[in-house]
Amino acid sequence: MLAFVMRGSATRVANMQLHIAARLPKQTQPIDYDYHYWGIGDTAVPGHTMGAPFAESDRPVVLWLHGGAFVFPTMPDGHLLFVKRLCRSLLADAFVPDYRLAPANPFPAGLDDCERAYRLLLDSGVAPGKIIIGGESAGGNLLVALLLRLRDVGLPLPACAVSISPILDMARLHGPTSRAANAKTDAMLPLGALAHARDWYVGTQDAANPEISPLMGDFQGLPPLLIQASHEEVLRDDSVLFARKASEAGVETELALWPSMPHAFPLLEEWIPEAKSARHDIVRFIQRHLDPKRSGHEAK
Repeated sequence: MLAFVMRGSATRVANMQLHIAARLPKQTQPIDYDYHYWGIGDTAVPGHTMGAPFAESDRPVVLWLHGGAFVFPTMPDGHLLFVKRLCRSLLADAFVPDYRLAPANPFPAGLDDCERAYRLLLDSGVAPGKIIIGGESAGGNLLVALLLRLRDVGLPLPACAVSISPILDMARLHGPTSRAANAKTDAMLPLGALAHARDWYVGTQDAANPEISPLMGDFQGLPPLLIQASHEEVLRDDSVLFARKASEAGVETELALWPSMPHAFPLLEEWIPEAKSARHDIVRFIQRHLDPKRSGHEAK
């Protein structure tokens, strides 16, 4: 699907965006969520909410940055179902920002929207120690870039962050090494198609900018990190190098490489049994970095 869309016209891309946004969960797995525009003017960002993430409360808030090659929107039967399961285990609320997409809105539009979403949470009275930021694939790129930006502008950082199969070097299609080594074992990401997504997202910007290719950045001062990826995916070494650089910078870092899994597999719980175990690992990691009184709540 990715290769088909990336080779097509702007109309094909738009049609696929509409198709993905309309993929609702099965009636046996309803999700109680709302879509709303939060903020006003240049602070506004729309998105999906679960619970009341912008209300002052003692509940944690998950800010999830969805993937989709910087081109595809939130998938209700994928991203939202995964976030719902996280919230249920964590007794948390959530916001999934509907950040602007390429090719119509190249960098920095999507990242700017993610920053606005985080600022809106802070402005609403949510304590940074109650916020968890997560993201997969392209959302993993936005996650790391957002952490670098928040740190650099002096905003308080979240309690922790969870990155799943991030793409962290947009300046080189052929590197890191796993992109070539695993090209025939990755069932989800055709590298040739990724070139179109890269070009649409980067536009005329310098791809070596750490906000575009976070592996170029300095990771000192980042919050605790959990990084999950598959050993067989083309983006494996993006995660490996991220974990290495973060650890060298003194960041508390956990890297989990799962064998024989596809890209972003923790979100594929409907198809892959191991995804549930990976989600439980995510929940336990988050619980360790939230208020200790919540740490005993078991993942389900």
